[in-house]
Amino acid sequence: MSPDKMVRMANQIAAFFKTQPKEDAPERVADHIRDYWEPRMRDQLRQYVADGGRGLDDVVIRATARI
Repeated sequence: MSPDKMVRMANQIAAFFKTQPKEDAPERVADHIRDYWEPRMRDQLRQYVADGGRGLDDVVIRATARI
């Protein structure tokens, strides 16, 4: 997947969970990514964050540590 598409998708997930009341957004984002993204996509996200995570919402970056 292109990095731009991955960043856009991950940020959309974060934006949704940030609107949920009394939820731990990073944990909810991590749960969603674990449940719905295939292993290659999760690996790509982890590597992208390790390389700096340019353009990713802070919630996604914190969620990635929990994946």
